[in-house]
Amino acid sequence: MMFDRIANTYDRLNGLITFGMDKKWRKRVAKMIASNHPSNILDVGTGTGALAIDLAKQCNILDVGTGTGALAIDLAKQSSAEIVGIDISEEMLSLGRKKIRHLGLDNTITMQLGDAEGLSFDSNVFDAIGIGFGVRNFENLHQGLSELLRVLKPGGQLVILETAVPKYFPLKQGYYLYSHLIIPMLGKIISKDKLAYEYLSDSAGIFPHGEKFNAILKQSGFTSVKDTPQTLGIVSIYSAIKPLDN
Repeated sequence: MMFDRIANTYDRLNGLITFGMDKKWRKRVAKMIASNHPSNILDVGTGTGALAIDLAKQCNILDVGTGTGALAIDLAKQSSAEIVGIDISEEMLSLGRKKIRHLGLDNTITMQLGDAEGLSFDSNVFDAIGIGFGVRNFENLHQGLSELLRVLKPGGQLVILETAVPKYFPLKQGYYLYSHLIIPMLGKIISKDKLAYEYLSDSAGIFPHGEKFNAILKQSGFTSVKDTPQTLGIVSIYSAIKPLDN
């Protein structure tokens, strides 16, 4: 499997390719979800658990050497949450479990094999679902979104961080050159897998971002759909709600 092959270098390459901005984007997603005080969260396509860990930091009491405990006090004012991360790559999950153990988050985050297009959970289970750069990898986008809607509780929140393509010259042309030339080259040098990063670049370019994806979310049954472009439009954060009467 492609994601098993690139697991060991995935986090490092993500940071390199995005110039470290991926951390800021995930933190924004985690803050959006934490603001609604969920008690349980599903992280779809969790990979090595980067978003799951950010969610734990935002939603739970986690004091990482603050000295005075100021951070712990601030976090204590927010709700605690149990987080389940799923992914189709066992290699990614294995690396994620090591990071989670190192941070002492074993009781907060559970990592397990799972496919977004055939979730093993009962309906109406999760208060929130977060996805970081995973939706464009769904083989059947509508099936995957239908499953997300099913396992969300009525009124539950879906927040997605996904690639986008800038609209205007010269950003659009620069993005195309960077994604189709530089990213595959870095993938070949660092992960020794150029084809994997050619796929990731190609899938980013054809993903129906912006208003097109908003329309797909609405067609799938979500309401209050909104997208917020980030960093000159190279990614977007989408938010949506499962209707109360669904």
